Amino acid sequence: MERPQYILALDQGTTSCRAIWFNQEGQAAGTVQREYAQSYPRSGWVEQDAAEIWSLQREVMREAASRADGAIAAIGITNQRETVIVWDKLTGKPLHPAIGWQCRRTAEQCAELKANGLEDMIRAKTGLLIDPYFSGTKLAWLLREVPGLREKAERGEALFGTVDSWLIWNLTCGRVHATDVSNASRTMLFNIHKLEWDEELCRLFGVPAAMLPEVRPSSGDFGVVTGIPECEGIPIAGAAGDQQAALFGQACHEEGMLKNTYGTGCFLLMNTGERPADSRHGLLTTVAWQVEGRTEYALEGSVFTAGAVVQWLRDGLSLIREAGETEALALSVPDTDGIYFVPAFNGLGTPYWNPDARGMITGISRGTRKEHIVRAALEAVAYQTADVIRVMERESGIALNELRADGGMVRNRFLMQFQADILNRSVSLPEEAETTALGAAYLAGLHAGFWSGREEIRQRWTERERYTPRMEASERERLYAEWERAVKRQLR
Repeated sequence: MERPQYILALDQGTTSCRAIWFNQEGQAAGTVQREYAQSYPRSGWVEQDAAEIWSLQREVMREAASRADGAIAAIGITNQRETVIVWDKLTGKPLHPAIGWQCRRTAEQCAELKANGLEDMIRAKTGLLIDPYFSGTKLAWLLREVPGLREKAERGEALFGTVDSWLIWNLTCGRVHATDVSNASRTMLFNIHKLEWDEELCRLFGVPAAMLPEVRPSSGDFGVVTGIPECEGIPIAGAAGDQQAALFGQACHEEGMLKNTYGTGCFLLMNTGERPADSRHGLLTTVAWQVEGRTEYALEGSVFTAGAVVQWLRDGLSLIREAGETEALALSVPDTDGIYFVPAFNGLGTPYWNPDARGMITGISRGTRKEHIVRAALEAVAYQTADVIRVMERESGIALNELRADGGMVRNRFLMQFQADILNRSVSLPEEAETTALGAAYLAGLHAGFWSGREEIRQRWTERERYTPRMEASERERLYAEWERAVKRQLR
């Protein structure tokens, strides 16, 4: 009897490194995970240890390969996007801590770019707004501030990559320095129409071409694993940024389909087909993937703080011991008693794009209890999602029937029901919860011939649970109007 085969997905996230192996049915057969810490050297700065990321990702991959009771046909990679790593081409060592996607250290540079009238040009080429969120200004900061880095980069001795490139380079022992189109489209250095690094933008940010990775299709050849006995010779056959991977894993392969991933932040992506859709109200135009010779695009809305607010309730305020407590606490009170929480810890994303905004809680009285604050924090995630979807519907002209949801926070039943209520739309949860890793697995498996094509993948998607709206229209309108007032007070 032939041993079963799996596709192994490496899911490198903002707070953990995971390895998940999937069977032919698209079901997770096992998971290995290790968490790691962020560092915050200054207010608004976020850094990570790139060497630790690689060490932990290799560790979970080796354990997963040992535990999987069958051969691994291929490896797919998905990763936190926009995070910037530079490393020495000769030694392989990072030349500075990784600058995380949440880091706001380049806010002043972004303001200067806007003041110089460059936003329209950058948006036309990249589909992105000028914001510290994206990789370009982070890399420019490193080239300016790290002694000797620019000279090394110009000599071709320093390499740049988002986390996917860093992992691929290490997995192949330095033989492959590459990224995929979805990750490249998040750097603010990539022309999403020509599908190549943009010379004008590289000059603007002072980025030497020699340090940039080769851009490849999301489902394609990224080399083979070298020097790791448990995975030696396994092809790396797929890569995509985490949100694009989740869109693919949710089988949102048709124009107009929408998903939201509730993670550290919230990221809503709508498939817009083979033509990039323009936005004038704070949405991003991004490459979704390049698969089977076709490049497809998405509109994206970004909420910077979602699950991170629950982590703050736990680690910053010690209001809870674990995230799972928030559901019961929120349900223990009938409402927030007038509390509104705008969790702008690292600025506000879509549709506001204000890097200087900071968190605010309004409506506090002597009667305020921790249950009200916890409930307001969860409701804020739903309100921010509604902000994005309202813009998406307006700009796309598509009235959405449902939202496909995934990510760790979908386990919170209070949040999912409130989301359906405040949207007045159904919220659908997939049977397979690990949609980000699954998307990476699907991309790798398609190239490896593990799955026959997208139709087979679409047939694998099944619904586990659906939340339908129950709130009265008048209550929905009242609550949302109060949320809008709270945000306006914060933005004064």
